[in-house]
Amino acid sequence: MCPTLLVLTVTDDAIAAEGVELTYADGTQAVRGVDLTVPRGEFFGFLGPNGAGKTTTIKTLVTLLRPTAGSIRVNGFDALTESRSVRETVGYMAQETSVDPELTARENLRFACDAYGVPRSDRADRIDELLELVDLADVADKKADDFSGGMQKRLDAATALVHRPPLVFLDEPTTGLDPKARNRLWEYFRRINERGTTIFLTTQYLEEADELCDRLAVILDGELVSEGSPAELKQEVGGEILDVSVEGDEGDRRTAARIARDGDIFEPSAAVDVSEEGITVTSERARSKGTDLLVALRDEGLTVTGFNVRAPTLDDVFLAITGEHVETDGADGSDTAVDSLAADGGERAEGDDRFEGGDDA
Repeated sequence: MCPTLLVLTVTDDAIAAEGVELTYADGTQAVRGVDLTVPRGEFFGFLGPNGAGKTTTIKTLVTLLRPTAGSIRVNGFDALTESRSVRETVGYMAQETSVDPELTARENLRFACDAYGVPRSDRADRIDELLELVDLADVADKKADDFSGGMQKRLDAATALVHRPPLVFLDEPTTGLDPKARNRLWEYFRRINERGTTIFLTTQYLEEADELCDRLAVILDGELVSEGSPAELKQEVGGEILDVSVEGDEGDRRTAARIARDGDIFEPSAAVDVSEEGITVTSERARSKGTDLLVALRDEGLTVTGFNVRAPTLDDVFLAITGEHVETDGADGSDTAVDSLAADGGERAEGDDRFEGGDDA
């Protein structure tokens, strides 16, 4: 496969999408009027509950799915009319790893180089560089089938970078990994971002988004509902968080919530939620009025077993926006088949009637 010489259009944006919509053949609207801009060099996070439209949106951006409305430019190329150029200038790490378990790490990268048209004269050095970058140089000639899940994820990430794309899409790259393996991938992603690579990340781990991302967007039911830096989104929650643990059953916790809401302790706009252990109050008066709440709960005959005032986290932001906590035990409802951008992997985006069902609908 002969490499194609591409000249990137001069633009400050790696991604510029306007009014993007995708409706499947069964009438399901997976993406609804999404406007999205990601500057070059940014580490961008894309959050949402299962089925919100995260993976479907990514697949429209990388040309694996053709939107039914709207415009998309990626690295200066029109995703509808210049889809091959888009695919040649992006890397895509899907939820399911695409490494061949029967090949060694080096052979997997060699295959990816061939698929992406990396010049033969550059391949050996490129492969060695990537193996070193993802800490797999010592096991380069071992079969991927013998690798742990974290090692396979790192190898999968390396295959998405063999052609040195200026933009990389990471679709829940650390789901299912233990904390140690997750942290090693974090360091890897930081390194490639520091080298100038724009990263578009979806994740189920809000700590990951908080740690890595410059800016975040939240999608709900196919629509973008909030956008900003992690700090800005936390400020939108308003006030501080008061966590109170209450002894007893769900009825006791609901009683505690009623007291917090109706006891004229907090401002009317304060949010009170029942948690697994008690209640959570989001209020500008959380710190100053917390002891008043404890007295009111005691007077009602409830026993408080824990009490803590803290700053909002992204999980609090997510709960406030979507009404639910992020679930971290599964993927985003995507197809089990692995999509690839290499070689002919993106050709199905050129068809008009390929939307049979959906990964994120």
